[in-house]
Amino acid sequence: MTDTAMSEPGPQTVPEGIPLLDARTPRIPPPVNEILIITGRSGAGRTNAARALEDLDWYVVDNLPPSMLPALVGMMSPEGGGVHRLAVVVDVRSRAFFADLSAALEQLKSAGASHRVIFLDADRETIIRRYEANRRPHPLQGAGTLMDGILAEERMTEALRRTADEVIDTSKMSVHDLTRHIRDVVAGEGDRPLHLTVESFGFKYGLPLDADHVLDVRFLKNPYWVTELRHLTGRDEPVAAYVLDQPGARQFALDYADLLASMLHGYLTELKPFATIAVGCTGGKHRSVACTELIASRLREHGYLTRVVHRDMGRE
Repeated sequence: MTDTAMSEPGPQTVPEGIPLLDARTPRIPPPVNEILIITGRSGAGRTNAARALEDLDWYVVDNLPPSMLPALVGMMSPEGGGVHRLAVVVDVRSRAFFADLSAALEQLKSAGASHRVIFLDADRETIIRRYEANRRPHPLQGAGTLMDGILAEERMTEALRRTADEVIDTSKMSVHDLTRHIRDVVAGEGDRPLHLTVESFGFKYGLPLDADHVLDVRFLKNPYWVTELRHLTGRDEPVAAYVLDQPGARQFALDYADLLASMLHGYLTELKPFATIAVGCTGGKHRSVACTELIASRLREHGYLTRVVHRDMGRE
């Protein structure tokens, strides 16, 4: 009688190009689709709300007929690099189609598409004042008065207002107030990081037009007049050492970066997610380059996303 040994399992094979995963391989869950319906009364700020969402990298569709909403949501990517955050502005500009919005929202609910409805509102006096300022007719005004259009819209939207997930009264809000409120409503977007650019430049080529801060480092001795350093740049160690080892130079650059770091968060508070710090010397090759590299490094230590640009290096 012959013993039959259990055979060892052979090596696993997978189709070419497909990686073999085991239990230790982290699995990244696909991004969750988010859907916002922006609606409300004309003159209450829908356009500004849509712009705020666009700035937060949402895909925004304005003035969509409600009947097209389920089809648009159905095109969102379940995984991969497609659209995962969709904001749709739906309002009475779609005229008779607006009556289809409730049915479209019910269709989304039945399909399991989670969504939120944000209703923008304002009192009649504010809406009238805004329309008089921009001199445009109300979409429901027709041959009547502005008040006729406002009252007609109130009747059409009242039921939707009662069922909205979020009602924002913009009567006493500025454009910036509304933008901040939209950021608060959209979960997690209040922590959007500030993106900094530290840019070296040469004064003889002109100031950077988009600079928020300009630092002049021409008070430092110029390596250009040192023959063995002239052909190098501020990114080369001999030049950086020559510039930053001058009495007080290194500490000046670090103190400047620390001073900036203490107030840069205010840019986010004021809805500016980008800031540019320009550092200039005569030609933009030696002193400004060395100081730019050090300032950027210090700002990174403070936790800011910082990129470096040397605008005029190599231009001579």
